[in-house]
Amino acid sequence: MYINSDAALIVRAPFNTSEENINKVILKYKDRLQKTQKEVQLRNLKFNKKEFVDGERFLYLGNYYHLKLMDNPEILLDFKGEFLLSKKYLSYAKNIFIIWYKRRAYEKISQRVRWYAQKRGFKYNKINITNAQKRWGSCSHQGNLSFAWRLIMAPLTIIDSVVIHELVHLEVKNHSKAFWNKVGSLDKEYKEHKDWLKNNGYLLRLK
Repeated sequence: MYINSDAALIVRAPFNTSEENINKVILKYKDRLQKTQKEVQLRNLKFNKKEFVDGERFLYLGNYYHLKLMDNPEILLDFKGEFLLSKKYLSYAKNIFIIWYKRRAYEKISQRVRWYAQKRGFKYNKINITNAQKRWGSCSHQGNLSFAWRLIMAPLTIIDSVVIHELVHLEVKNHSKAFWNKVGSLDKEYKEHKDWLKNNGYLLRLK
């Protein structure tokens, strides 16, 4: 049970759970849920949906860079200390940005996964970049690691923290004390990094 990024209450329960029991749990945490819902609503008011206009700022690896619209039809989307986008493709700008972010996310996250895996002896299968809205990363029983493309907007320390979290899940499948101890041995400031995502994760999006 949680409040999603649209400030809606999401409840997940076993199929045979009665509506009565679900309502009891909701009522038990009513005040906390309403507080969180208001926080998310206020937070969303501060976020400006991207309009893809000249001079607009976009996040990449924790920094904001301006968008410059170009007359050159040969420039789809390029990055040279700023984002360069051809005016010809403005109607597809959002999808073009997402494709660009996904490619950079795969390159950078794969690099960080390999580095930590080689350093600490983690064995993983493959890496996937996803459109996930609720989870920054996940680890399957087959050893596949998945990461949300939106992570590429975050600082490298935050990306590393999520990478470490999922790599440790290759060996410890739960969130036990042993799991967090191992995470802490690789990411001394993992609590601060978790808080950063909690407080700033809403910025890592285009809408």
